[in-house]
Amino acid sequence: MDHHQNLPQRLAQRQGLLKRLPAGVWSLRALLWFVLMLFALPAHSQGTGTFHLGPGDVVRINVYGHPDLTTEARITYDGKITFPLVGEVALAGLDTGGAETRLAKLLHDGKFVVRPHVNVLVQQYRSQQVSVLGQVNKPGKIALDTISSLTDLLALAGGVAPTGSDVVVVIARQKDGSIRKREINLDTMITSGEMAGNVAVANGDIIYVPRARMFYIYGEVQKPGAYRLERGMTVMQALSVGGGLTVRGTERGVRLHRRDPGGTVQTIEPGLADAIQENDVVFVRESLF
Repeated sequence: MDHHQNLPQRLAQRQGLLKRLPAGVWSLRALLWFVLMLFALPAHSQGTGTFHLGPGDVVRINVYGHPDLTTEARITYDGKITFPLVGEVALAGLDTGGAETRLAKLLHDGKFVVRPHVNVLVQQYRSQQVSVLGQVNKPGKIALDTISSLTDLLALAGGVAPTGSDVVVVIARQKDGSIRKREINLDTMITSGEMAGNVAVANGDIIYVPRARMFYIYGEVQKPGAYRLERGMTVMQALSVGGGLTVRGTERGVRLHRRDPGGTVQTIEPGLADAIQENDVVFVRESLF
């Protein structure tokens, strides 16, 4: 199977992420995410792994010089297909090269074809799937056609949505049946250049993108609402994200409502350089003069 055939398509998918970003939302985070998608591209174009056939996959089989043997079949739940002359053939667990070798041997040993040249193409991938859930643009199950990385699957899911967190959770079942959960910070991974977190994702794994940490701003600001909390964000930056003060607003009227560990809401008169925390509510009062 030639993984290079899909290279233009995969590049277009990654470039398509740019078009889905609304005007004005370009930020350092958006730029870093797009660069991360480009880092993910070689994982497919280099063919980092071999796809093994399984139940549900549809294969098309051609035997050179014998068009009457051309067959398209779906691999059954027990991993087999029915092929002319030789009957049932188990293909589950083989890559396409192994399937070609097995079919050629059966044709040769049965004296049906003297020197069989068999070609197996996968028409549909159904046996190996990964679930991509949470704050992505196209959540759902994605069929694997090769061993893929975390960023490959996120790209195929349309990328992380604007409401998505920098930290992605990967849940994988180990060979011994145990479950392993990993939390991977995408922004840290790309800014540091350390791609060890770009883990290989296998059949049955789950990728979950939680909602980003948020803060809220209302009162005398241009654009009240809920916003993504960036690392190290200050009160002044929060006011800027909210579009700045209205003509009736005043910096002296800024109040911060914060819930303490006991659940009590405290009202704080913050400085403009003070840090915003998750779920803080910034309220700007109207100027009395």
